[in-house]
Amino acid sequence: MLEKLFKLKEKKTNVKTELIAGLTTFLAMAYILAVNPLVLSASGMDSNSVFLATAIASAISCILMGLLSNYPVALSAGMGTNALFSYTLCLGAGYTYQEALAVVFLSGVIFVIISITGLRKIVINAIPKNMKLAIGAGIGFFIAFIGLKNAGIVVANSATAVSLGNFTSPEVILAIFGILITVALVIKKVPAGVFWGLVITAVVGIIMTLCGLTSGDPINNPLPSLSNFSLSFNFSMPTFGAFFDGFKTLFNHPDWFVMTFAFLFSDFFDTAGTLVAVGNDIGLVNENGEMENVEKALLADSVGTVVGAVCGTSTVTSFVESGSGVAAGGRTGLTAVTTGILFILAIIFAPVLSIITSSVTTPALVVVGVLMAQQLKDIDWGNIVDATPAFITILVMVLGYSIADGIATGFIVYTLVNAVCGKIKDIHPSVWVLDIIFIVYFIV
Repeated sequence: MLEKLFKLKEKKTNVKTELIAGLTTFLAMAYILAVNPLVLSASGMDSNSVFLATAIASAISCILMGLLSNYPVALSAGMGTNALFSYTLCLGAGYTYQEALAVVFLSGVIFVIISITGLRKIVINAIPKNMKLAIGAGIGFFIAFIGLKNAGIVVANSATAVSLGNFTSPEVILAIFGILITVALVIKKVPAGVFWGLVITAVVGIIMTLCGLTSGDPINNPLPSLSNFSLSFNFSMPTFGAFFDGFKTLFNHPDWFVMTFAFLFSDFFDTAGTLVAVGNDIGLVNENGEMENVEKALLADSVGTVVGAVCGTSTVTSFVESGSGVAAGGRTGLTAVTTGILFILAIIFAPVLSIITSSVTTPALVVVGVLMAQQLKDIDWGNIVDATPAFITILVMVLGYSIADGIATGFIVYTLVNAVCGKIKDIHPSVWVLDIIFIVYFIV
């Protein structure tokens, strides 16, 4: 049955190798089960419900990817879009989490339509390469900044806007230790380095608590403590189906379209980039850059976003950590299916989340930010026409504390710079349409 489904012999692999690859991928991205509830809880969502939604949506999406496209690509709630969900939509623009889930659902439905109709190529070709890279890198900086802020490493300052926090605080010390150990693990190419960095940081935090270390602000940045640990299971999911209520008031927000586009754009190109990267590793990309079964892979990804919104989590997308499974020998969808099954089994570890704090998750946010920022190397910084909109996109994202504003500003600057340089013909018609929408968005 497995041979018929996944063509193992044709792909020169076997069941054992695929199972090991699936486990490797799961461990590499398991940190999302701890980080996502913490990030989304800032929007008012129940952490336990988000954990269950993340595990269930990830499982369904991974299994769909494996069965539909036979790709060794795993999916879960994406880093970056979860920050967009909580900090831009809910805390910044005043959306309720129900309305934000409606935005995610809507973006997923549009992505499904794009995947089915073949509009993918048109959209991809319309967006300048440097803008794609800048948005991915900008989200990386944004994620890292949020991590540093949550741990107290960066704090508000009335004179300088931001400044460094109290480095004698146990929470800050723990977060810095976690960043260093996680970076070291990633540099040493330890399998699932980000995950193990999170685990080590949590253990050290518990030891610090047992030693009696406390801070003056134990509520906002508490150290991990076993006193919070409970073996009781709570399977209630108040976020399940909450997007229905969100649609009742979503369209009262004048910027709902821009927010929807921000989620769609991020998911669309994150997925495309991941699929191409993995596809190159396993020989799925031809000389023209086309991938076999890519439409099925995109469909699985988009359906995953819809499922995630229904369950109660932010955008589900393909994870670059899938590359760790490929490095372990994964070549077929059996790798993805294995990862999906492990996400279901991970639900029994829900009580462990009670000891996860901001100081523990900050290293994961910072290191993932570093990995995303590596896209900067492919931007042509020697060309001021390309460099300017890319730089402005990243700058506005971080300093404006808004991924959507960064994207909108970047597109407008891209058009202005090219127009001034006499390169109007190089601007795709759809970019002009987006510019008009973004300008109206800023005016409103």
